[in-house]
Order: sequence, then structure tokens, then C-alpha cells
Amino acid sequence: MEETQEKTFKTKPELRETFKVEEAKEVITSVLKDRLGDQKYSSEDASRWTKEISDDIKSRIKDAGYSMRYKIIVQVIIGEQRGEGVKVGCRCFWDSNTDRVATETFINESIFCVASAWAVYYY
Repeated sequence: MEETQEKTFKTKPELRETFKVEEAKEVITSVLKDRLGDQKYSSEDASRWTKEISDDIKSRIKDAGYSMRYKIIVQVIIGEQRGEGVKVGCRCFWDSNTDRVATETFINESIFCVASAWAVYYY
């Protein structure tokens, strides 16, 4: 009698493990408000803030219970608020069925910050 094994390789996350953009945006907004709320822009601090904020966002998103196969990439841009315009863009090659991005912007009197978190499902 021959035994057959079921294939267990997942090609997409289960619904409960899927990256939820709105939840990620709430995390990003919370981190940005907590870290930058009343801060004044300083070029010396901005470098440290970008690392700390991106690490905090990444760890909170990972703790949210999404599939362990999601790779989380976080980018944080901080600049001095001078009333000038700035444009930030990105392009990706990904699977639109599983991969997502969440972006939020924070502005106070002296700082602007754009934070993005990409969730890319690793097959």
C-alpha cells in the first residue's frame, strides 16, 4: 500500500495572517506622534530618530501577528518644515495579491516625516 503526502507549501497567507494596511497605518501614526510630537528639528537628532522610528514601527508591525513569511521593510524620511514642497515616491515589483504598503505623514511646526512600511510575502 502506497502512502501519499499532502503538499503543505503555502503560496499565500491565510486571511487572518494577511497584512492589514489600516492597522499598519495606525501603528505608524502612533509611533510618529509619540516620537516626534513636540520635537524641534535638529539635523543631529534626525539621523537617530529615523533609525529609532523605523525600528519601532518594524517591531510593532511584526508583533501584530501577521504571517512570519512577510518581510517587513520600513523607510523613514525626516526633514525640516520650512513651508517648501517635497515629493517622495517609490516603485516596486511585487505580487499585488499578497504584498502591501502603508504610508503615513507627520507634520508639526518644525518637522515633516514620511514613514512607509512594506510587507512583502516570501514564497
